[in-house]
Amino acid sequence: MTSETLADIGVTGLAVMGRNLARNLARHGHAVALHNRSPERTRSLVTQHGAEGTFVASESLAGFVASLRRPRAVIVMVQAGAPTDAVIDELVPLLDPDDIVVDCGNAHFADTRRREAALRARGLHFVGCGVSGGEEGALLGPSIMPGGSAQSYARLGPIFESIAAQVEGTPCCVHVGADGAGHFVKMVHNGIEYADMQLIGEAYDLLRAGLGATPAELAGTFRDWNEGDLESFLIEITADVLDQVDTATGRPFVDVVLDQAEQKGTGRWTVQTALDLGVPITGIAEATFARSLSGQAEQRSAARNTFGSDVAPPLTTEDRDAFVDDVRRALYASKVVAYAQGFDLITAGSSEYGWDVDRGAMATIWRGGCIIRARFLDRIREAYAADPELPSLLVAPYFAQAVRSGVLSWRRVVSRAALAGIPTPAFASSLSYYDALRAGRLPAALLQGLRDNFGAHTYRRVDRDGSFHVEWAGDRREHPA
Repeated sequence: MTSETLADIGVTGLAVMGRNLARNLARHGHAVALHNRSPERTRSLVTQHGAEGTFVASESLAGFVASLRRPRAVIVMVQAGAPTDAVIDELVPLLDPDDIVVDCGNAHFADTRRREAALRARGLHFVGCGVSGGEEGALLGPSIMPGGSAQSYARLGPIFESIAAQVEGTPCCVHVGADGAGHFVKMVHNGIEYADMQLIGEAYDLLRAGLGATPAELAGTFRDWNEGDLESFLIEITADVLDQVDTATGRPFVDVVLDQAEQKGTGRWTVQTALDLGVPITGIAEATFARSLSGQAEQRSAARNTFGSDVAPPLTTEDRDAFVDDVRRALYASKVVAYAQGFDLITAGSSEYGWDVDRGAMATIWRGGCIIRARFLDRIREAYAADPELPSLLVAPYFAQAVRSGVLSWRRVVSRAALAGIPTPAFASSLSYYDALRAGRLPAALLQGLRDNFGAHTYRRVDRDGSFHVEWAGDRREHPA
């Protein structure tokens, strides 16, 4: 490598994700410019992994930018929020028109839209790019969701597609849409991930608390499930976690882990965005709230002291195998609801912001590399290929049949959990969503009457057009609003 070597793409921010992404790029034949605020990290990467490809290291940001071929493409891998803005503010004066800044962190899509507009006004391209797969995916092949302009994807696409996970010869990378589209779908991906994990946790709890199954026994159950329709990365690693034994105590690993789940904010953003867009994502919301509740240690302690915590009465079933299968079917049906709601949110966001997101393409690129990769994503891809205007995944023939075949199991599981006092917020809310979606008439009619009564908010009728109001405090006559 000489000082004249110009890199194809640069990475600034070399913590684990940035480091692994840079190595992945180099391994696939791309010359990679490196920069980190602390030069020691840059030197460490080159010392330990310099043989993996071509790295062009710089200690200054100016040197880093100068080492890139034009139009320059710079990946920013720093903490979301103010740190990202700070790096962008340093970079922009060093760049020329048509250069590209790529944020591969978990930024809020609204921040990405703001940054894209600001850089576009200066003749630069800004790409908010979702990257899923964690540290291992960044190194070995993630699912990549870039937004931004078509022109920027023409430069970045061949590079990103070369390092992405591959499924049946198809790279798990596609241009999602303009400005914040990439970070929006990554946010929804993470929201679905929250629901998926919560549903798995509830299935585990039903079988552990309800039937007294051991973690080792349940590891076998989840491995069996992973051979069928539930096959997925999360089911696979659930079995691994349940099989783990703590070396210090000899107890099951899951029993020595504090039952207070953390979150980094993407689930919360998903729920907040759904509220703004008026999209009911009940399963994702309950999963997010379940994490929040788990962290309420003081409240939980007070409730245990007041009410007790035993499963009462315990679940009873004459056929344990039948109940285990009921839980499997309920898990699958609830999982279908979570994905359906997530894709509904993508549809709403795409419409609101004019992104024209291809929902089938999202299912395609989530089949590999990402955390929610699963067998049934192929079914989602097929559903949108058959009907690009599909109003809900739940009504696609395959998923409709899957729900129909599992609905009695779903009802038995939720009702038995309620009787036993085992919390199943995601299972139960998903079932309620299914029932509400298919109901011939909802109590919203009464709600509209109440709103008109106390606030003169008006209502619409089933038999004629227009809005109406009743003089509730007067003669109670109806008149057009």
